[in-house]
Amino acid sequence: MEMRIGELAGRTGVSERSLRYYEQQGLLVAGRTPGGHRDYPEQAVDRVIRIQELFAAGLHSRKIARLLPCMRDADGGPSERATPRLVAELAAERDRIDRMMTQLAGSRDVLDDVINAASEPDRRAAGADGAPGEPAA
Repeated sequence: MEMRIGELAGRTGVSERSLRYYEQQGLLVAGRTPGGHRDYPEQAVDRVIRIQELFAAGLHSRKIARLLPCMRDADGGPSERATPRLVAELAAERDRIDRMMTQLAGSRDVLDDVINAASEPDRRAAGADGAPGEPAA
């Protein structure tokens, strides 16, 4: 079953403009109808989601274009094997992502501390026994 660009955009949550960009960058392939409209195979949904995940991880389109042929698709195995150079680059990307995850976890902990502190009753105003206006001992 083939789909037009609007349907692919709706099913993936990606704008038509982004889908055209993916095609320009060689990340996504579309067939053409006799009227010249883009026509995408069902597998394009998974491909677009995978592209979005890689962009979200901070990879740029040139690296994604090199990586996609080495990844397993829903319709079978990879069409190419990753070169040793690409494997080294991807290992460095993975290390960068691990560092980002650690930093983000630290940021989340700071936010949790502030949220939890704001959620606790104000003990100074209530006092140790809960009576308002008496300082805690």
